[in-house]
Amino acid sequence: MKKIRICLPIVITLCMLTGFSARANNSAAPLDLPSKEVISHMTKEQKEVLVEKMNERVKEIKAMDKSGMTRQERKALRMELRSMHKTAREVSGVYISVGALIIIILLLIIII
Repeated sequence: MKKIRICLPIVITLCMLTGFSARANNSAAPLDLPSKEVISHMTKEQKEVLVEKMNERVKEIKAMDKSGMTRQERKALRMELRSMHKTAREVSGVYISVGALIIIILLLIIII
């Protein structure tokens, strides 16, 4: 009977520790982002769908409770956000500001 009294708290403690350490990650799986070549062959509608999926994923990440995450999990989220930002720039294309356009026109006038 004495062995049971000594072992019981140890068993309960071990069960509690393993139960708390095995927490589930509630986040959805990261998006599988296409490459530059695939993006260049997409239609406008496909690009809009991709951007909408990325926006939804960003909202999920912002809504997450990051205080309980490990350093590696937070780093993985940052890397995912950076890759989505890079992909969004590839999808949207390159825009020239009005000031840059004026400078280009002036340079062309001077050269010609």
